[in-house]
Amino acid sequence: MSDEPPPAPEFSVIVVSYNTRDMTLACLASVYAQTTGAFEVVVVDNASIDGSAEAIAAQFPQARLIAESVNHGFAAAHHVAVPQCRAPWLVLLNPDTEVLDGALDKLMAFRRRRPEAGIWGGRTVFADGRLNPASCWRRQTPWSLFCRAAGLAVIFPRSEFFNSETYGGWPRDSVREVDIVTGCLFLISRESWDRLGGFDPVFVMYGEEADLCLRARRIGLRPAITPEATIVHHGGASETVRADKLVRLLRAKAELVKRHFAPGTRALGLMLLAAWPASRLLALSVLARVPGTARFRDAAAPWRTVWRRRGEWRHGF
Repeated sequence: MSDEPPPAPEFSVIVVSYNTRDMTLACLASVYAQTTGAFEVVVVDNASIDGSAEAIAAQFPQARLIAESVNHGFAAAHHVAVPQCRAPWLVLLNPDTEVLDGALDKLMAFRRRRPEAGIWGGRTVFADGRLNPASCWRRQTPWSLFCRAAGLAVIFPRSEFFNSETYGGWPRDSVREVDIVTGCLFLISRESWDRLGGFDPVFVMYGEEADLCLRARRIGLRPAITPEATIVHHGGASETVRADKLVRLLRAKAELVKRHFAPGTRALGLMLLAAWPASRLLALSVLARVPGTARFRDAAAPWRTVWRRRGEWRHGF
């Protein structure tokens, strides 16, 4: 029997979990079942109270589990995980995902074919196979924020002109350079991660991958996605209160405006961003006054809370 240590992995799969026990277990099972390359798994459990850490340790003893006593948030938890990774490539994977048809191996193959990208992602679908378009985004601009506030992005969802942040109706069925690869499936070299300083921990949830990708583009990286690497992404598993989610999202978006808009457009960007929840609340409140449209009253409630809490998000972090 050889005493030689096992070979170093080619890539490290990082999963950050928080109260998503069953989904995390399904995610890890899919990683081990669908991946044949040399890899390791590092899991950071952010102080879950649903038995996640105990279940992961019992069912996947081969994974490196870091069970934390505090919730660091998504971005900061990766700074706990990365120092424990032995591989030169890092694959960030959400706990509410499931790997399909060798997706991680295919993502690594895509990286070898397109080395200039520097950051690589794939295609995401919902559990029923429908496209989940949130695997990538285009950066915010004053125009995109205006279209969202004016409702044009909703009226013309398949238009890349009016709904540019989601790339309109593009079904993510082709290789394409993108501004932002979403952190649910995100490949980067350890070298690039260290050079960029990884995720900025100020982004507790939402916006961290956008900030990182936009900083990466400044140093010449060109993030790209491939439809060959497809995963299921259920989405929002640890975020259950819509108003709280919107507040976190808007705070992150405001911070991105401050950091990545040209100096002369930042004030305009923040104003247009604030106009989005204001316009939604106004439109839904008006519709709720029409007889037989009680559903609009329910839809307006979270936007009313978000607007009341605007002091928490209007200026970012």
